[in-house]
Amino acid sequence: MAELATIARPYAEALFQASASNQEATVQWLEALAAVAGNDQLLDFAANPKVTDQQVFDVIAGVAKVTLPAEAQNFLRTVVENGRLAALPEIALQYRALRNAQGGTSDAVVYSAFPVSADALAGVSKALEKRFGRRLNLTVQEDSSLIGGIRVVVGDEVLDTSVKARLEQMKAALTA
Repeated sequence: MAELATIARPYAEALFQASASNQEATVQWLEALAAVAGNDQLLDFAANPKVTDQQVFDVIAGVAKVTLPAEAQNFLRTVVENGRLAALPEIALQYRALRNAQGGTSDAVVYSAFPVSADALAGVSKALEKRFGRRLNLTVQEDSSLIGGIRVVVGDEVLDTSVKARLEQMKAALTA
């Protein structure tokens, strides 16, 4: 079977072109659908040959935490009817990547050992944007294993200034 990324690409590109005038709303309902479609129990339900496409559509539309506009319903029906429900999270990722490329931004995840205040996050954001040379859409996740500091992941780039990383560097230097 083809890779999910290969399957998702035409869907993401078509949705990106069709939603050019209302991308912010599209991101919201697409990510809500992707979160629902990532559930293993739902995928098992959808794979059951006794379950109709309409039943799968009704379950997803009922569970999604957003109201689905007509274009979202049409998109979801197309994905379900073509048996591509498992690709929906990847479609959302690729759609977001297309949107970021158009806007010259990137998604970034900041891992911190402790909660980050809004003021501190604004300062970190400014410094990171300068460091990476582009605007960043930051999300923060707590990771107590870092002990202190932060770890930033932007695409395939990682900036790790955590205490854990520094201790590992010291350990490697001492044992070499």
